[in-house]
Amino acid sequence: MVDPWLPVGYVLPDGAAVARVIREGADWQIFETRGDGHALVATEALARRWLAAGVVEAGALAPFAFGGATLAALSCGAGHALGSVDGIPSPRNKNEALAFADALRATRAIDRDSALHDAIYVERLTRLLPTYSLSARVPDDVVLGAWLTGGVPVSVNAFRRLRSLMGWMGEPHLREVLDHAGFTAGAAPEVSPAAEGARPAAAQAGRFVLAGRPELENFLNEHVVDIVTNRERYATLGVGFPAPIILHGPPGCGKTFAVERLVEFLGWPSFAIQASTVASPYIHETSRKVADVFNRAMQQAPSVLIIDEMEAFLADRERGGASSHHRVEEVAEFLRRIPEATGNDVLVIAMTNRIDMIDPAILRRGRFDHVVKVDMASEPEVRALLNTLVGELPHDRGVDVPALAARLAGRPLSDVTFVVREAARLAARAGKSAIDQTSLMQALGETPARDTPAASRKIGFL
Repeated sequence: MVDPWLPVGYVLPDGAAVARVIREGADWQIFETRGDGHALVATEALARRWLAAGVVEAGALAPFAFGGATLAALSCGAGHALGSVDGIPSPRNKNEALAFADALRATRAIDRDSALHDAIYVERLTRLLPTYSLSARVPDDVVLGAWLTGGVPVSVNAFRRLRSLMGWMGEPHLREVLDHAGFTAGAAPEVSPAAEGARPAAAQAGRFVLAGRPELENFLNEHVVDIVTNRERYATLGVGFPAPIILHGPPGCGKTFAVERLVEFLGWPSFAIQASTVASPYIHETSRKVADVFNRAMQQAPSVLIIDEMEAFLADRERGGASSHHRVEEVAEFLRRIPEATGNDVLVIAMTNRIDMIDPAILRRGRFDHVVKVDMASEPEVRALLNTLVGELPHDRGVDVPALAARLAGRPLSDVTFVVREAARLAARAGKSAIDQTSLMQALGETPARDTPAASRKIGFL
């Protein structure tokens, strides 16, 4: 239990009244203050050390005497973060991440040697104040990676892993954060001539790129990306925030993949409504949980709200049977919330494998303006996805993407992804340093299509 240096209600020199102490070190304590703010209180010795190092300017900390000791204090309101680096929450949005990155870089420009893994982050000063503890030093690249991911000790130099742990932040935005902190994000993977079509120049010009789905890529660029990028121009002609979208089609055809890539590109927080987390057997409970997700999405707008397996919530009320009165309430909640969310800058995207089951009131324009079918992949679409997947991994120049694409055409894109991943596993098992055509063809041979007779399937493949 922390023993506070100051009593509850004590008024600091700047007028902030302290409440409970929430964090402490040998020479400092952090208090909550009335009004949802925070205050840093440090010993005179530590404050002088910060001044001598130049990480704090004269006058930033207000000295005061209490109980025979001289202390120094700095307080901030609820709008500014203040806490120990190993104790404050990870960022909730890009702006919070950029603020921390700026503080790290600004501190390092002044003090190149002090450890920062247990420093005190003072957003108001754009500084990380060292605490000069004797604990083992952690490199700055891991300090930043651990804070961004909420405690995972990953280096920001391991960009691919960092990105996978921060699915809510798009790649361009994450690279911008690392640049602000003074780090160069891992270079984009080198693409061989066999995969040169993987990331066209448009991807570097603000255009959303969706490998393997050119038609869906064009649709999302036209109806989402261009509108949010040029909002004033569209608003002049009465076009508001992008309308809700339904993606439907057979399982494994890339609906989820497309939505994940779009969320990464936009860099917005995302929220999901899924049967596994929202559905409840109790009366009114599902509707309450649905409303809660919508509320959180609107509070953090602009954001993306994803309704997965929408037939679980929005099936035709006429087919409800004994549970129809519960379904009527759930559908009504969605009917009310969807236009409200769109009006508050929430992009609503729903996905389903059974469009025939959806309630007609949901499908009409004004609720979901766009109903887009995502079907089995054509050969050019498979080739485009293979170019991207193979291009991101070490691979032999003899890889024949067109030949592989011809064999995978007409199958779900999830099969394409699995074949490449399985080829990588086979290559690693064989002691190879890169994927080659032999590994890819072996993986293809061991990945039967879903319509293959059960007797001919190998153990482990469905």
